[in-house]
Amino acid sequence: MNIANTQINRNPAADSRTGVKQPERPVKTSIFYINDIHGKSINMERLASVSNTFDSFRKTQPDVDRLKLSSGDIQLGHDEKINQVAVKFQNAIGIQATAMGNHEFDLAWRKSDKLLRLLGDIQYKLLANNVYIKNSEKVQNKLQNYTIQEINGHKYGIIGTAPIDLISRLRQGSLTQNLQVHTLDETIKQVQKDADELKAQGINKIILLSHIGYEGDVLLARATDGIDIILGGHSHDLLRDIKKDKNLFYSKSNEPVVITQGGRDGTHFGVLNVEFDEKGIIKKAQNNVSYTNYFRRNMPMRYIFETILGNPAKVGYVKNAEKAPKNVLLEPNGHANFILDCMKEDCNADIALMPSPEIRGFFEEGTIDTRTLDEILPFKNKAVVVNYSEKEIVDAIKFASTSFQNQGSKPGIMEVSGLEYVVDKDGELLSMNYVDRDGKKSPIDIKNPREYKFYKTVINDFHAQGNDNYTMLNKFNEAEKICDYDITGCVINCLKKTDKPITIKDDNRIRVVD
Repeated sequence: MNIANTQINRNPAADSRTGVKQPERPVKTSIFYINDIHGKSINMERLASVSNTFDSFRKTQPDVDRLKLSSGDIQLGHDEKINQVAVKFQNAIGIQATAMGNHEFDLAWRKSDKLLRLLGDIQYKLLANNVYIKNSEKVQNKLQNYTIQEINGHKYGIIGTAPIDLISRLRQGSLTQNLQVHTLDETIKQVQKDADELKAQGINKIILLSHIGYEGDVLLARATDGIDIILGGHSHDLLRDIKKDKNLFYSKSNEPVVITQGGRDGTHFGVLNVEFDEKGIIKKAQNNVSYTNYFRRNMPMRYIFETILGNPAKVGYVKNAEKAPKNVLLEPNGHANFILDCMKEDCNADIALMPSPEIRGFFEEGTIDTRTLDEILPFKNKAVVVNYSEKEIVDAIKFASTSFQNQGSKPGIMEVSGLEYVVDKDGELLSMNYVDRDGKKSPIDIKNPREYKFYKTVINDFHAQGNDNYTMLNKFNEAEKICDYDITGCVINCLKKTDKPITIKDDNRIRVVD
């Protein structure tokens, strides 16, 4: 974790910070950063061990300023206990400030009561300078544009932004009706305004906690002055090291701006070491991104979490499980296949559909317990049975297949049961078959899918409402059945029907070809 000799140059003529009160000597800063953990409590336990290691190491270097910051989406979904765990975790490891990601707003779907209860427990600063919530002063008053942290006599300005697409990321309800969110251009202007206010207070080391995604961060870095570091999130990019035109850019006044982002689900964390010169401009930087699973689960943190979540119950046993794909958004996934098969069987459906980002973990050999399932399927979306036409299903899979060409591989491929399809790496759907319960395959004409042919389909309620731009699937109001349990319930119900260990293996129902 030592500061490396990665020299960063700036235009010698650029001197926008002249006149600001300067420190007497260069300042070394080490930032432990996280983003997009999505309620993954087991990875939080590991990250607690990472945090302890970071603290121990930094104690040997008292002249290095230490910050712990988050770029949002540490929380997830509508389960109040999972969100409590995320808050306890951030409090315990000493996070100083976080951007408000879209999932930090999940609890306020219908009412703000649950969110307000949670906000009362938070010991770190909540930052969102581009969001206004009408008719909800209690929530709005908890949000700040920026905060100032002073360490070893050095002041750091920390600004935060929420997602530009926040409203489309939330379930429709009272919160979405009362939200006002800045456009990207408006957000950039607000960030500049906040940076100017901080500079006017003599602060020349400014960090942005951003949950607007990588592309927006790049635009913002180039369009503003005074921002030194952007700790990013939302697009789930994994930005290693320091590379010009990848995560090192230059501001309007040609000063360096370093961008970071640590992927998703807490599988990685970052430590950014920087050295500021006497004018608060970065002259050296080192960005270390490491695997969380290199660290053991922190037992005190595990105890705290299980006090909140309860002791997990055993529901099944895995005999063999193939490794999860490296890119779960784009690669065939035997773990997803098992889940989708359980959905189809439990709801007695013809087809099961689920976008790949909904599955946030994998099975391992050994016992399956309820906490493992909650990690793999954290969103708690209810299972819904809808009659979709052949055309609606084909359109959904074609839309999902555009992920091969989209930034961040969004929205992710469509996981299926009762179907098989072939797609190329340009995102073109090449063929598709319907597979009935006896294994008989019937080809589907993907160029002219039938509007009058319907399939009994199980899907989660979030996507049955057309969210994540799946407008062709917006038939929640026409649902044949709305289950009173989420997708984990489908898996548990299926496991209860057998005492045999299961095997997790891909069966080529989705094929990706060159």
